[in-house]
Amino acid sequence: MTFQNTRAFAQELDNQDPLREYKNEFIFPQHNGKNVVYFTGNSLGLQPKRTKSYVDEVMNDWANFAVEGHFYAEKPWWDYHERFANPLSKIVGAKPSEVTVMNTLTVNLHLLMVSFYRPTKTRYKIICEEKAFPSDQYMFQSQVHFHGYKTEDAIVEIKRRDGEHNIRLEDVLAKINEVGDELALVLIGGVNYYTGQVFDIKTITEAGHKVGAKVGWDLAHAAGNIKLALHDWNVDFACWCSYKYMNSGPGNASGCFIHEKHHNDNDLPRFAGWWGHNKERRFKMEPNFEPVHGADGWQISNLPILSLAPYLASVEMFVEVGMDALIQKRNQITAYLEFILHEIDKEVSSTFEIITPQNPEERASQLSVFLHGEGRSLFDYLMSNGVITDWREPNVIRLAPVPLYCSYEDMYEFGQILKRGILS
Repeated sequence: MTFQNTRAFAQELDNQDPLREYKNEFIFPQHNGKNVVYFTGNSLGLQPKRTKSYVDEVMNDWANFAVEGHFYAEKPWWDYHERFANPLSKIVGAKPSEVTVMNTLTVNLHLLMVSFYRPTKTRYKIICEEKAFPSDQYMFQSQVHFHGYKTEDAIVEIKRRDGEHNIRLEDVLAKINEVGDELALVLIGGVNYYTGQVFDIKTITEAGHKVGAKVGWDLAHAAGNIKLALHDWNVDFACWCSYKYMNSGPGNASGCFIHEKHHNDNDLPRFAGWWGHNKERRFKMEPNFEPVHGADGWQISNLPILSLAPYLASVEMFVEVGMDALIQKRNQITAYLEFILHEIDKEVSSTFEIITPQNPEERASQLSVFLHGEGRSLFDYLMSNGVITDWREPNVIRLAPVPLYCSYEDMYEFGQILKRGILS
């Protein structure tokens, strides 16, 4: 398609967009009586309008049933989480028994490290990407220290080549083969939070398994954003937060995937709690732990229903839309945003360097842009003129044109505000 940097062209793209009505499903912050241009769904998704009714339902059931809501609520609380199995399995490419919801992202990564990071005297190293999200870095450091290893010895970072912004797949595979028999675990972010690079999960997982390591993924920026096939790719485990692309609300519950090949492994350690115990015998208060079969057997505590309610509202919307339709719009609206940036670049003295890969297979709903010749003042201008975006030092803005609620006209409008901010 040949794009045009005009409002009329952007509006025509919106008219042709099969997902255009979903923008009306979300609540936008306002600026001068208009919806903001919202680019930070990679940090916190907007609130779906339907969310309130899901939360109100829980509140009403609590008021009307009190403790009996566990069994007599419209959606009984004791098995509320089971409603996520089918929709989440479609979103991440899993079997329903392989997914569950519990806790928050880093908590779940720690808990699954109990099962899947089992270092020995000779096989103890962890491979991750350079500039992983800080929470992952802290998690790796504390895990290897807990097991008695030194960070500089046990944690192996795959680095970018000098002068490059992204990590080459060939370098990931080479590092896995180099560490080889010493490698216990590969754990990488499926989409790098800083650059927006999408990693080849299938190929990297195969390489890790080939040298005898377990392979897990932090899908914080991937779930609800890229096409996943975790079961078919033979991923050992994965976790993701729900409040970015899946719009469940600040700090909300995390999703987990544990491949079915591990479900019957009685030698696999885990930290247990009563919500992971045999569902039919849970309330008999027995002393010995008998895990629920499947990913639910990794649950520990009674689940926070008020937190799950917004998440359920969102995943049901994802099933309505389908990942294929989301990704089709994602690719086109991201390409249009890229075009807008290049067009504005021609009209101003500053230069924009997009550090997210150009290859559509290696990027998703994010463009990370170096603003050469500009500083924090341009970001502040955008924020004060109705564009909510994200600033990362030294001079990078991250732009996430989320397909569920961003429009093509939003992309055009952003370009005009960006130009005014530079020329003013």
